[in-house]
Amino acid sequence: MQHPSVSLPPAHGGDTAADAAKRGKKRGSYNCGRCGLPKKGHNCTLRTPASVAAATPDSSLSVVSVPSSAASGLRQPPSNLRRALSFDDLDEHVPVMDRLESEEKADADLFAETDPDLDLDAESCGLPASLLWEVMRRLPPATLLSAAKVCKGWRETAKRLWRAAEELILRVPANVPVGFVASMLQKCPGIVRLSLRMESDFDSTMLACVAFSCPNLECMEISTFDTATIRINGDELGRFVADKKSLKSLKMEGCSNLGGFVLCSSSLSTLWLSDLHSLSKMVFNCPQLREISLEFSCQENDSTHLPTMIEGLGRSCPRLQNIHIASTRLSHSAVLALTAAQLRGLRMLSLVLGSEITDASVAAIASSYPNLELLDLSGSSVSDSGISMICNVFPDTLTRLLLALCPNVTSSGIQFATFQLPHLEIMDCGMTICDPNLLNTTEENNCKLQKTSGANVHLINQKLIIKHSRLKKLSLWGCTGLDALYLNCPRLIDLNLNSCSNLHPGRLLLQCPNLENVHASGCQEMLIGAIQSQVRDASAAMENHSPSKRLPDGSKRVRVPHLFSEESPEPEKKRRRIDRQLCNVLLD
Repeated sequence: MQHPSVSLPPAHGGDTAADAAKRGKKRGSYNCGRCGLPKKGHNCTLRTPASVAAATPDSSLSVVSVPSSAASGLRQPPSNLRRALSFDDLDEHVPVMDRLESEEKADADLFAETDPDLDLDAESCGLPASLLWEVMRRLPPATLLSAAKVCKGWRETAKRLWRAAEELILRVPANVPVGFVASMLQKCPGIVRLSLRMESDFDSTMLACVAFSCPNLECMEISTFDTATIRINGDELGRFVADKKSLKSLKMEGCSNLGGFVLCSSSLSTLWLSDLHSLSKMVFNCPQLREISLEFSCQENDSTHLPTMIEGLGRSCPRLQNIHIASTRLSHSAVLALTAAQLRGLRMLSLVLGSEITDASVAAIASSYPNLELLDLSGSSVSDSGISMICNVFPDTLTRLLLALCPNVTSSGIQFATFQLPHLEIMDCGMTICDPNLLNTTEENNCKLQKTSGANVHLINQKLIIKHSRLKKLSLWGCTGLDALYLNCPRLIDLNLNSCSNLHPGRLLLQCPNLENVHASGCQEMLIGAIQSQVRDASAAMENHSPSKRLPDGSKRVRVPHLFSEESPEPEKKRRRIDRQLCNVLLD
């Protein structure tokens, strides 16, 4: 929505300095801006013209201001479609309708408190103050900055809107001065949630600006793009966290320059740090910490000692519930340090890229944390024996199991897991059932690799049969050794078959009536056609509006068209119908 802007007319060429001094201070016009009559005692009946010259908003800084918690669901979807679940997708299991109702109620409460103070009828171009508030709070922030230049009433309303904002999302392009960002932050003294999308480096000056301008900050998220990095050290980060007494959530990307840190906070409950490298020390003194995510860079010269870090983490943060650690240096000793911490409230555990994590590590996890709801061991050396231990310990609690990039897992282990875990909702087995002859090869040699030795037949022609009543999301991306797939999952809504190049079209059976998305990038054309055919047939089978009637002998029920039915057909609104969204076959 473009908003009008008003500019003062230029001075006439015949004016002199004496004339300008005689006029003194410029004042607004005493006549109506629409009909030209004097304002005193005048009620204008003319409407504001619809076509007015619009101001071009400043595109150097993209701002999104949210006056309440309504933007808590604006999280960006994961860009990588391969993973069935990332740590960013973990939610609090709050129903969507309940969340929306609470957010709308929060909005109503916020503006109900602010509306009575608005008395701008005389300075708002004739608009009622409450109507002007409702209109301007729906403007994008760049347009709101332009709208504040129209008149005094609009400027005061814009100021109140900025002061009422609780969440601010800033995209900071390269070469933007810190002072400009500071001016934006000072417009919103009540900010409690701040998200910075940095396309330039984030240094200690920017951090001090945030600390000074946002005294009541509770959540801060910093994401980096292109070559931008966070150029602050661990001491500066530790001082920032210690000074912010109300800080509850901190999420930062590009933390390769920290070197080491000591975090002390009595309020911090969520901590995400990524791109960590060669940390000399990591000390956490956060008794309220419940969720932590630490992602290390994949450089070979990383000298971080993870067992010591995990041991200190468990000792100083006893209330941890969600732990995510991604590092190629994860080993069995790190798992033993985690199990020795005895975190009784642990519910979600994600240890990714640890090739030295074995079945013995799974046994240690199962014996110490029997109430896990999510277990992610992607990139480990877990085998079917480890899956068997998982099924024996977590049959009543585990709902999400992620075992991508585990080369020792076979189709038998996957079938056993789906059979023994009745509450499973999400499962990721990407790159588990792989043809060893197709790894690290080019397309020119694909025809030659079809002739494999008898010793590798058990790794190539594998069949997978899954029958599960609660499974909602299944990922089999990159399973080049999968030859046949039979799925009977009535609640399945998302299926990932990307790069399943050896899956035979005639050995695919999908009995999933609620399926919404099938990812089939990199599959054979005949397989894609088979998927589309089965999805189309399933959609047609769901639409059956004919009434059912038993045969005279009462043996079975048959569908009877309304034309031959003795009973009058029911109205369209009362007729039992099944509304179903068409399934999408995604090839990108």
